[in-house]
Amino acid sequence: MKKLSVTLITLLFAVFFSACDRQAETGEPASYVDPFIGTGGHGHTYPGATVPFGMVQLSPQTRLDGWDGCSGYHFTDSVIYGFAHTALNGTGVSDYGDILVMPVLGEPVFKNTEYSSSFSKSSEKAEAGYYSVKLDKPGVLAELTATTRAGYHRYTFPASDAANFIIDLQHRDIVLESWIEFVSDTEIRGMRRSTNWAKDMVWYFHMQFSKPISRKGIAVNDTLLADALRAEGTNIKAFAGFTTAAGEQIEVKVGLSAVDSEGALKNLTAEIPEWNFDEIRKQSFDTWNKELGKIRVKGGSDDQMKVFYSALYHAMLQPNTFMDTDGRYRGMDRGIHTAEGFTNYTVFSLWDTYRTWHPLMTIIEQERTTDFIKTMLNMYEKGGLLPVWELAGNETWCMIGNHAIPVIADAWMKGIRDYDGKEALDAMVKSASQNHHGLEFYRKYGYIPGDKEHESISKTLEYAYNDWCIAAMAKDLGRDDLYREYLRRAQSYKNIFDPSTGFMRPKLNGSWLAPFDPTTVDWHFTEANSFHYSYYVPQDISGLTALHGSKEQFAAKIDELFNTETEVGGRDMKDISGLIGQYAQGNEPSHHMAYLYNFVGQ
Repeated sequence: MKKLSVTLITLLFAVFFSACDRQAETGEPASYVDPFIGTGGHGHTYPGATVPFGMVQLSPQTRLDGWDGCSGYHFTDSVIYGFAHTALNGTGVSDYGDILVMPVLGEPVFKNTEYSSSFSKSSEKAEAGYYSVKLDKPGVLAELTATTRAGYHRYTFPASDAANFIIDLQHRDIVLESWIEFVSDTEIRGMRRSTNWAKDMVWYFHMQFSKPISRKGIAVNDTLLADALRAEGTNIKAFAGFTTAAGEQIEVKVGLSAVDSEGALKNLTAEIPEWNFDEIRKQSFDTWNKELGKIRVKGGSDDQMKVFYSALYHAMLQPNTFMDTDGRYRGMDRGIHTAEGFTNYTVFSLWDTYRTWHPLMTIIEQERTTDFIKTMLNMYEKGGLLPVWELAGNETWCMIGNHAIPVIADAWMKGIRDYDGKEALDAMVKSASQNHHGLEFYRKYGYIPGDKEHESISKTLEYAYNDWCIAAMAKDLGRDDLYREYLRRAQSYKNIFDPSTGFMRPKLNGSWLAPFDPTTVDWHFTEANSFHYSYYVPQDISGLTALHGSKEQFAAKIDELFNTETEVGGRDMKDISGLIGQYAQGNEPSHHMAYLYNFVGQ
């Protein structure tokens, strides 16, 4: 199963869905954003409210499980279970979906099949930093916006003496522990610790209502307790009840913290001190407009502008701020620390982002790039290694390679150097010197045998590129010993090139895999076949060209990639999409291939 961040290129080919109630007439970048793009098919995006690189993603929950429900939402769904304060964008594994809030009418109920509501797609609206929908069952209009660390809800109720909010701490992944507490007639706080993809996820929250609570209660294991003001367990839910006039609006503010409940309150107070939903909505939109305005596009149709700015919007949904306003954060060692001189981030899906996304950030987000690298080096200090696929202070070990290495090397060579280069090089070397994920075989044999480690071809090639990045940085820092060692290691790709076929070919027990079909997707490759990885030598394209005999012969090999009529075979892999011949526009290993023509003079 793939675990990736949806790339900008993939999103350019997403289906358009109707969206914004702010029209593109203003010509401002944020006015072109359609958050519904990517929420259908296998896009795995969400339409909810957030700000650039924000900690909070306040979004509707329409799907509880399944691969296409990884973000908690799918465009084809017609039932909403509530609105959660965290969501992942584009991943192939489910996580987040924390701290669910749902408005209901009548007696409070605590099973999601009972408090959920149908809704009409025509009532849904979304723009950068805002989402709204009319819930059919309670007849309530729900509106959402957000700041970096807080979610802001506004609900318009019908006349009722039993208007309630359900707060569900069990929703989505496996709860390890949780608690909830009524602290005043307008405030609730609590904690949720869970496990799923990230094995130890911790969120505290502080919730404030715009009017005093009339009735309240806490349910443990879906049973309402009498007069309880606090409870803890693994299935904790609560309700806050009100009497409403027709058209009355109740607002709810929720601050999050991965540190403690006091941090959640501080974050909320700092970012939304007053009650003014429309002002926060405007502030969120303006923040997006400023961020997206770093790239200005002229000409083209409104649809083309929508495609471009919606893709750029999705590219700015992560990594996410992962520290409180006072600088405290939960580290890779699970301890609480204070960030000194940098913003701590989370959600680093590096196999997906090192190829194109991080290089884009070195152009339009240089200050944040520095913070990303300082965060990675901090993860190295607290956890012992550079991150592979980090989520909320957890290493998930998802996908392959050590791709914090090229991110750091790329930034360093571009002059983004406000961090300790020697420490960075030490972190790179240590991460590339482990005896896990095939590295021990890679160092011993100069390649990874297919009978020793799965995804052997992909890992060999990507480790070789990582090694070249280490060599480049070592040379710049005057470490000639490391430069020579890692430059040699970077040539390991030659050990799996089969000149008789012109493809990278698995080796088992020292011999070439036979029979061999380069179109076959199997466990020797990562979401790919030999066609997709045989062109992956970005560190030494001249060397790869020489293996094919000449520029003309390599050009013919690239032509074969795009022109072949053979179909992808083997394992069914939904991510291998957007095919032109064997070239897969929709998947990461292919993203560099068209540019190879530049290196053969075509």
